[in-house]
Amino acid sequence: MAIPDFLEGAADLHVHSSPDVDPRRFDDIELAREAARAGMSALLIKSHQNSTVERASLVSKIAPDIQIFGGLVLNETVGGLNPAAVRLALRLGAKEIWMPTRSARNHKRAFGESDGGIGILDSAGRLAPGVDVILDLIAEANCILGTGHLSPDESVSLIRRARERGVRRILVTHPEWPGTFFPIELQRDLAAGGSVSFERCFVSTTHRCGFTPMKTIADAIAEVGIGTTILSTDLGQPDTPPPAEGMLLYAEQLRAFGFSVDQLRQMAVANPLRLLGAGSRRKIAVD
Repeated sequence: MAIPDFLEGAADLHVHSSPDVDPRRFDDIELAREAARAGMSALLIKSHQNSTVERASLVSKIAPDIQIFGGLVLNETVGGLNPAAVRLALRLGAKEIWMPTRSARNHKRAFGESDGGIGILDSAGRLAPGVDVILDLIAEANCILGTGHLSPDESVSLIRRARERGVRRILVTHPEWPGTFFPIELQRDLAAGGSVSFERCFVSTTHRCGFTPMKTIADAIAEVGIGTTILSTDLGQPDTPPPAEGMLLYAEQLRAFGFSVDQLRQMAVANPLRLLGAGSRRKIAVD
């Protein structure tokens, strides 16, 4: 399947592949080749368990027609808010460092677990030890900071401190997903402060995430802005479409809400490539 001309060179900053403890539709190599054949220019592979940076480096040599990037999620399996793990991932070329996802206290509560989990704020609202060091490392590397599955309140505190520490690429993770839902007014306030983009994920509209109405996403884009929107899929599960197909379905559904092909291209191609600091050419081998 090839994506249409206006999506040529699309970059998906949120895809899942194997090896993984969760079933995945493709392994890393299959995913890269499938996306390259479809006409995409870049993928950022995400794992809830470990770093994908080393995997991305190897896959880039096997599938040189597409840029493959990796990152690190600060879940319990890598020591949580662990500056040493962040430092290593960044030295190896990580493009995004996510705050905790499945290990986040907010995530666990969203799924009915009342105890445990990683939070970044103490009872007095102070940031947890290690957060400032992590933010300084991200700022120095000019890497993307992802908010993960933190609560909106935690994310607001994190974003405020990240700006103070010089982080220039902040990506709010799926603000339409019920577990990390950001009201539009809050999104507008964060966008007005600069350095913040919103990763609006197609998977939020599927059975995987409670069938968030596409209108919810379309309204958020219209209210908060094209320039701060990243269209990602968050796909890779065996019972959802392949990521490239998901990107096409996403664009087609947003077109039905009145977005132009130029606007869709900005959100699916230009904006994510800008965050990655990557070029717009399709055939770029990654070192």
